[in-house]
Amino acid sequence: MISLCMDTAYKQLVLGIYQDGTLLDGIAKTAFKRQSETIFVELNALLKRVNLTYKDIDRVIITEGPGSYTGIRIAMTIAKVLCTQMHKELYCISTMQLYAGMDASANVILDARGQRAYVAHLENGEIVGQTTILSLEDTKAFLEAHPGSLYGDGQLLGLESKEPSYLENFIQVPARKIENIHALVPDYLKESSAYKK
Repeated sequence: MISLCMDTAYKQLVLGIYQDGTLLDGIAKTAFKRQSETIFVELNALLKRVNLTYKDIDRVIITEGPGSYTGIRIAMTIAKVLCTQMHKELYCISTMQLYAGMDASANVILDARGQRAYVAHLENGEIVGQTTILSLEDTKAFLEAHPGSLYGDGQLLGLESKEPSYLENFIQVPARKIENIHALVPDYLKESSAYKK
């Protein structure tokens, strides 16, 4: 089975092509607010390097957020078109899963602007509870209450974060199959759902 993984939800452009769970080739590079300019160039080059075409892809896995509303939609739109037009399976993971991977106990914080952060605690690739938006002050308290490795924007709190293994994490964390591709929308946390604890 050939899997194409794509992430444009936040600061990275992550593209990977896997055969039966083994990485054939991929890239993970910072491309904040430039993903739309580079994704097709990089994706076409990637397919060429592994001697495959879009028709060879059996399934697509993308991140559904949280992150940049526009950023999430780049990979999501490409995936929806590819999967509906070529009858491929579509799967999603959370951006938080992509950062934490299969770490036994991990916290992910991503800058949500306005002195706030997207925050989640994960164990073995699964989000425990829910992803939420917290003030930076509340994020500190969250981290104290949930010991574990830290990924993402630790610098928001003056903390050091571990570097994610994006290409490894993408294929290892449990993904959710999307049955109705047309109904898929970004997981973009808005103020109405913020500060739920």
